[in-house]
Amino acid sequence: MKKTPNTTEKKGLHPRNAHRFQYDFETLVKTCPDLKDFVFFNEHQKETIDFGNPDAVKALNKALLITHYGIQKWDIPTGFLCPPIPGRADYIHYLADLLASTNNGVIPEGEKVMGLDIGIGANAIYPIIGNSVYSWSFVGTDIDEKALQNCKKIIAHNPKLINSVSLQLQIESRFIFKNIILPEDKFAFTMCNPPFHSSAEEAEKSALRKVNALHPVKTNKALLNFGGQNAELWCKGGELAFLTQMIYESVKYPMQCLWFTTLVSKKENLPKIYKLLNKVGAAEIKTIDMAQGQKISRIVAWTFLSPQQQQDFITTLNT
Repeated sequence: MKKTPNTTEKKGLHPRNAHRFQYDFETLVKTCPDLKDFVFFNEHQKETIDFGNPDAVKALNKALLITHYGIQKWDIPTGFLCPPIPGRADYIHYLADLLASTNNGVIPEGEKVMGLDIGIGANAIYPIIGNSVYSWSFVGTDIDEKALQNCKKIIAHNPKLINSVSLQLQIESRFIFKNIILPEDKFAFTMCNPPFHSSAEEAEKSALRKVNALHPVKTNKALLNFGGQNAELWCKGGELAFLTQMIYESVKYPMQCLWFTTLVSKKENLPKIYKLLNKVGAAEIKTIDMAQGQKISRIVAWTFLSPQQQQDFITTLNT
């Protein structure tokens, strides 16, 4: 019997998100046979994978990147964060809307639109999606040299990324933009998925909660797709301390970036973030709500440019 595609729309994803509907596993397996061994029918007779199995999640990611974003080869080392691609794609699409808001509603595309990905990790997901969908260029930074070495492999195996994505090691882990933004740089946006735990113990507990929510048999060991390296998951002071540093540093580069942006996982941090942004003189602050199923997050964006300066900046991307 021929399977009918599941056209049920997922709740909350951006209208342009390629992953708004349930996964078409038949197509995904055709483009990435590695996925086949992980696909099964659940109790509702719907095809799925075990999202608590890191190997299954990685195979799904690989299939999605090949099918939707033209990637030829992609992999990440054991222990690094394996990100949920639909949510990562949402961030890219909302950034496109943000840029369009200062470009008469038209999304600026092409290599002149340069983004700065703070904490690119080992997966390079944001540059892959942004380049594939909008032909944007990226600089990806990280404090983990092993992560960047894996990104180099991904870029080398996918020729269309070679001239579009460059990498920069942050040699001083306490800084975010220092050492990275050079005097001649002009970024249309910065983006970041900050570490939001304040300690390794807190990160471990969170990972265990996620694993146990997916499995009826409880475990005391977090699986690797909820793992990640320390710098990906936690920093001293947690999300608020990281974003405080980011905001203070952004003041030093007011004319070199149209929009500074970051994900903010913890809603209770928003009042302090807004207060700090007003304190440092941000000309405009925006909050963009995002949702994937039951998970609620948001992007906070700020600029130091006046409306006219924003228009002038965006004009340079169109010429």
